[in-house]
Amino acid sequence: MAKHSKALLPHRPRVLLADDHTMLLDAFWRLLEPEFEVVGTASDGRALIELALATNPEVVVLDIAMPRLNGMEAAAQLRRRLPEVKVVFLTVNEDPDVAAEAVRLGASGYLLKSSASGELISAIGMALAGKAYITPLITKGKPLRLFLSQSGKPAADKLTARQREVLQLLAEGRSMKEVGDILNLTPRTVAFHKYTMMETLGFKTGAELVQYAVEHRIVSPRA
Repeated sequence: MAKHSKALLPHRPRVLLADDHTMLLDAFWRLLEPEFEVVGTASDGRALIELALATNPEVVVLDIAMPRLNGMEAAAQLRRRLPEVKVVFLTVNEDPDVAAEAVRLGASGYLLKSSASGELISAIGMALAGKAYITPLITKGKPLRLFLSQSGKPAADKLTARQREVLQLLAEGRSMKEVGDILNLTPRTVAFHKYTMMETLGFKTGAELVQYAVEHRIVSPRA
């Protein structure tokens, strides 16, 4: 679900927020509104993309673990469709490799929800200035370039972007018909993707696919 704000002062940078916790969204809105125009909020990755296309924000602040489309996949789609938008991740995921990969894939910032509130404002300012930022809680004081050079890349994903979309929805417990409705595919096509993934990855059961989705951060473990 998503909601819009009324247009405020046009000279303030336009920011869109995405997180599946309503209380956090409200808190982030209150934190940012004195300096930025918060153009809306979204609680899942697909709603985020729709709202971003409608509001054309300068910066999107989003979580990694979101339903229907995770933050990494949503950010990749945003970068393709709105190449000028800046992306800042705000998450509980402390994995240095995830943070490094997010920046390598085009994110301008990576912060933890345990970061100081002023750090988010600073990170958005750096993103608008064309600079990248990863919280010191992850870099441990290393310069960004050194941190990126020393952090390993996650194992290459064997799945296509469409297969990852299908897998996330299936791993969230949706039926093939529900997945088809969301992605505008027939249930037969969803089934084709499922069994192609199982064959590609060498799995015999759907449970193995779900475990793969968790391990490769395609879906949140809480799903």
